[in-house]
Amino acid sequence: MSRAFVKDDDGDAHDALPDLPLSDHPNYVTPHGMTKLRERLAVAHARRDALRATEDSALAEQSELAALERDLRWLNTRVASAIEVDLSKQPHDRVAFGATVTVDSDEGEQRWQIVGEDEADAEHGLVSYVSPLAAALIGARVSDEVRWQRPAGDITIEVVAIDYV
Repeated sequence: MSRAFVKDDDGDAHDALPDLPLSDHPNYVTPHGMTKLRERLAVAHARRDALRATEDSALAEQSELAALERDLRWLNTRVASAIEVDLSKQPHDRVAFGATVTVDSDEGEQRWQIVGEDEADAEHGLVSYVSPLAAALIGARVSDEVRWQRPAGDITIEVVAIDYV
């Protein structure tokens, strides 16, 4: 049989996963977001070290190790590029990064905190500073009405309260 169509083993090449995408936006984070990023990094390091320490190199563990190495590259980059924003220095009379904003609309009252991209979790009231909602709110003051452009249709929301926790 000819060896022309047989793939030689490339060593660890099959273990490498493509890098996770990085945002082009500045990596602003709240103090809480910075803590969470560092915790995720520590957990990933610990898990990687534990996998490397085991003598059993099962295929599942090799796949997990490859995923952890990819995650560590991403987390190291995000921690290194993080710009932690001191919330006490934000303008308390208007909405800016880190603000927790209470808004009122036809859909009722809601609270949102404007956070970094890595912290965003809309189900828990955390929205990225690059989101359409944050774009509508940033710079607004209490009692201002702003137009929130949404895929489901634009709505007008009123800023009821601004807090920096």
